[in-house]
Amino acid sequence: MAHSHDSTTLDLPLPARRHQTLALVLVRRLAGHGLHDARATMLALDAGGTEFRRLLVLARALVVDLARTSRRKILLAPCCAAGMTRDEGLLMAMIGGGGLDIHGVLTDDAACAIAMTTAHALGDELERIATRNDWRR
Repeated sequence: MAHSHDSTTLDLPLPARRHQTLALVLVRRLAGHGLHDARATMLALDAGGTEFRRLLVLARALVVDLARTSRRKILLAPCCAAGMTRDEGLLMAMIGGGGLDIHGVLTDDAACAIAMTTAHALGDELERIATRNDWRR
């Protein structure tokens, strides 16, 4: 059954902030190339330094939580895509602190909101990294 959210078009621009783009690429790589993708690990290492494991574990946990709890297919663009799908926009909003309304749309009202908690933890870690690396302007 086709839904209005099943579009693979890149309707949304990439995130404006470096740490948000990092989150998007990490999720795309881990979802598309496996949880132990070497490039995702290198991105986390480059951004997080010696504390890269927390970033990588949270990104992996988010991908797993979404895969386990979502009642629908979440559409992601390839890593190098110049825009975001609607689902990626919802995912970025959830990482940015979005609530149950965003989680409900992204997962088709999955009963368990554990992915939202993981997304918020990932967002907090990305904010910490952005501040530490002076990515703020």
